[in-house]
Amino acid sequence: MLEQKNIGILLFNEVEVLDFAGPFEVFSIATYMGCNEKPFKVHTVAETKDLIKARNGLKIQPDYDFCDSPQFDILIIPGGYGAEEIEIHNPKIISWIKANMNHVDIMASVCTGAFLLAEAGLLEGKQATTHWMDIDRLENEYTKINVLRNVKFVDESPIITSGGISAGINMSFYIIKKLLGEEIAVAAAKRMEYDIDILSI
Repeated sequence: MLEQKNIGILLFNEVEVLDFAGPFEVFSIATYMGCNEKPFKVHTVAETKDLIKARNGLKIQPDYDFCDSPQFDILIIPGGYGAEEIEIHNPKIISWIKANMNHVDIMASVCTGAFLLAEAGLLEGKQATTHWMDIDRLENEYTKINVLRNVKFVDESPIITSGGISAGINMSFYIIKKLLGEEIAVAAAKRMEYDIDILSI
């Protein structure tokens, strides 16, 4: 049995759908070369197990809540209205993210999920990015972050931030390449028929 890493994707009401569904698909579809074994086991986690109502009405049932979730190797923090306007004011979410920083190998945000990392104090003194529409806000409200523009993602290991919505897919392929090599990342992208410039990841 080849190594399998636990990935947790945080959910909350009004989460942007592709922010979590894009990485979920990328990591779920990846396989080791020459066999059908999967390098990642992908879970969803939320503050409670109540049904999540994402942007535009999609409903999702979380796998775990904060009390019974396993330890994750990689934690994905998506964005959307729910991140930047609601959960940014939720101390339970912020504390949970901050506490998990001590246990994960990679903490990654998609889109305005970066605001939750910023609110937890995890981006101070680091380079980071977010959705282009929210770049100025991130820069103005969190002045200790070196905010980068016009990039798909920024690797400040163990933290990786990505730009808006579909950029989380690019970041996910990058993480696969970083951990498992180019061949597996390219194979997953080809299976999804997702056009990526391998040099950019």
